[in-house]
Order: sequence, then C-alpha cells, then structure tokens
Amino acid sequence: MTRRQALAWMTAAATLPLGCRASDDGRTVIRVANWGGAGDDSDYFKMVRSLYDRYSDHDPTSRVRVELVPGSQEYVSKLLLDHIAGAMPDVVTIDASSAAVFIDNGLLADLTPFAESDPTFDLDGFFPNVVDIARRGKGLFAVPIDFTPMVLYCNARHFREAGVPLPEGKWSHAEFLEKAKALTTADRFGFEFANWMPGWVTFLWNHGADVLSPDGARASGFLDSEKSIEAIGFVADLVSKHKVSPSLSQTAAAGVDYFATGRASMKVVGHWFLVGLAASQEVDLEDVVVVELPTELDRSETVMYEAGLGIGGSCKHPQKAWEFIKYWTGHGVQSKYNTSGIAVSARKDVEEAKLADKTLSPRAVERNRAFQRIVPSARPPWGSRVEGYDRVEDNCQKAMDAVLKNGVPVKEAFAKAARDIDLEFSRR
Repeated sequence: MTRRQALAWMTAAATLPLGCRASDDGRTVIRVANWGGAGDDSDYFKMVRSLYDRYSDHDPTSRVRVELVPGSQEYVSKLLLDHIAGAMPDVVTIDASSAAVFIDNGLLADLTPFAESDPTFDLDGFFPNVVDIARRGKGLFAVPIDFTPMVLYCNARHFREAGVPLPEGKWSHAEFLEKAKALTTADRFGFEFANWMPGWVTFLWNHGADVLSPDGARASGFLDSEKSIEAIGFVADLVSKHKVSPSLSQTAAAGVDYFATGRASMKVVGHWFLVGLAASQEVDLEDVVVVELPTELDRSETVMYEAGLGIGGSCKHPQKAWEFIKYWTGHGVQSKYNTSGIAVSARKDVEEAKLADKTLSPRAVERNRAFQRIVPSARPPWGSRVEGYDRVEDNCQKAMDAVLKNGVPVKEAFAKAARDIDLEFSRR
C-alpha cells in the first residue's frame, strides 16, 4: 500500500459512519465488508448481490450496504485502518489465510454469547474443524460460510488411456511418482506443478514435516529440517529430474492451465477449479475425479481455506449484525449461494443435500462425496494462527523459484528462507 493510498483510506475512514446507522428511510444500515470490485458483473456477483438485496425482505427494518475492497492484502490494510479510525464495518468477511490479523488484534467481537443464547442458531450444524479456524479458546470470532480443502484432481480418461489405475484410498508419494511417470507422454504431463505454496505445502505435511514450529514462532529447525528438505526435493524433482510436470518457464510461456486444457493428468487445487473446468473445451467434467493427496503418514493431510463472517469490534448494533450473519449462513441462503460451485458449504445439511440431488450426475455426486471424505483431515492454514504468514509464503515461493529457475540446491535455498523468515518475525 502506498502512502497516498493509506492517506486516502484514512481520510475516507474518518468520514465513515461508525457501525450501523439509520438510513434516510429510517431503516438501520448494516455495513458488510467483502472482497471484490464494484465493477464485477459476473454471474457469481449478480447472484451474491441479489442475496444481499433480499435481506430487506428478511428484516424490513434493515438494509445492507456492501463495501467491496479488491485484493486480499488491500482488504486487510483497509480494515486495519478502519479499525484504527473506529469505523470498522458491522459485518466483516474474513479469509482463513489472514484470519490471525483480525482475531488476534481485537478487530472482531466474540460471537460466543450470541451463538450460545440464540435458540434459532445451531453451531453443531457446521463442520467442526471449519468452525475451529476462528476459535480462540472458548471465543468464537466468525461463523464459517464455505471452505475448500486442497485436493488432487485426476483426469480419468488419461488414466484409462495409459492403463493406469486411479488412486484409491491412502497412497504414497512413491506411488504418486510412479503414476505420474506412466501418465507422461510426448504431448502430456502426468502432473502440473505450480509454484503456489498452498498447493505444495501439503507435500511437506504428508512427509511429516512443516514450515514453522508448533507455536508458529520460527522457521529455523522446521522449514530447513531434513524432513522438509526431503519433501521439497521430491517436489522439485517432479519438474527438474523426472520431468513429469512442465517447468515454470514452460507454464509461463504456454499461458494456459495444463490440466484444464487436457495437457496434464493430475493437479493439486481447490473446489473453485471445477467452475473453470465446466467451461473447458478439452476436458469433460465427467472425466474429472477428486482423490486425497498422497502421504507417508497414517492418514493424508491437507490444508483448507475458509471464508467466514464476524462482527466488527466497533459495531454499534451487534444484534443487527448477528441477525445478518444468521441470514447469510442459514440453510436458505447457503443452498442458493453454494450453487456457484466455488467452494464447499460450511453447513453439513447443504452438503448432505447435494449427495441426494438427482439433478447431478453420478460423477458430480462422487466428487462431492470425495470432498466430504477429505474434510476431516483438513488443517487450517498457518495464516489463521500466525499474523503476517503471507510473508512466509513469499519467502518460500522465492526459494522454490531459486531452486527451479536458477538451480540453487534445495537445502541452501530453504535454509536462507528459514533465516529470512525468522529475521522478519523478530522485527514484529
């Protein structure tokens, strides 16, 4: 954020109403912060806007004013400045990857008194490990909307053509490599690697390694541990040694998604990927299968990214804000919202209904069932607990670039990354 942007936001924040206020027609205005650009006219945003607009039917004494901020880092910076100015929106959408900065700095109200005293609200109806992302002790700081675990997508047609069995249940990194090799041909890769840390950090986790110490305080001794170096080396070798994945330069030059264009057979990504695949000319969605990530542990682990709603710490009408949160996370809105296909609903009843939906193909139901099987093994991202984790991801992605683009040894690149991360943590 530039100084000019900061000053503009601080000036704007100083003129904003503090929390819910009455509109000209006497109704209470509920300010809701979310990501996005005001000019977004996609079908998804049209649907979201219609759900916001319908809130006045649900509560005729209130209306919603949505405050969109484009860019995840800009969103965090904007709300921090709002907090300093005492002008936080009434309802705040938070992302698990940056939840720590909101929860641990007192930007959000504790929702526990609302959840426990409201007989119309049932927190048990949500996936428990998704709810726990916004817990601190007995405090609850957001109600989840939706989420996605990172999963492995497979093109079943490619597996059939190569005579390679699809993975079933628990499988190892060695089996993954074996299949990736068998699926790789002159015009097709067995796997598509992307230097996007949420996609490859799970290879560390499933090798018994991690990025940070359990308390999230340091990287040295963990990111540069023998286990981590082995796991990162395995990932790097997929590209540079075994050549079962396009190189970073090949991917950049191609300018397309290898899996979505039928040029790769496996890819690690989240639920939202299905939205784009539905429009693919080269991949039949009926050939797309979701499986759990390979692992060296007793059970595969993955990371999940979640969005939830909290109440701003300076909200003047928190009960109004709570009523909106109940509306947005309720069965009616979530049943409609979840048709976008972007993520998995945090409500168990919405996901269970999808398994019985006769309008879905058997393959689509199978994918939904696979996502639900994977949910219990999904861990929250470090960013939900460690403030500034985005800098950890930046350092790690630079280290992976150094390995894959410049040939720097894995141990050297990630030892430097660990030192740099610890230095940044020491300055907080």
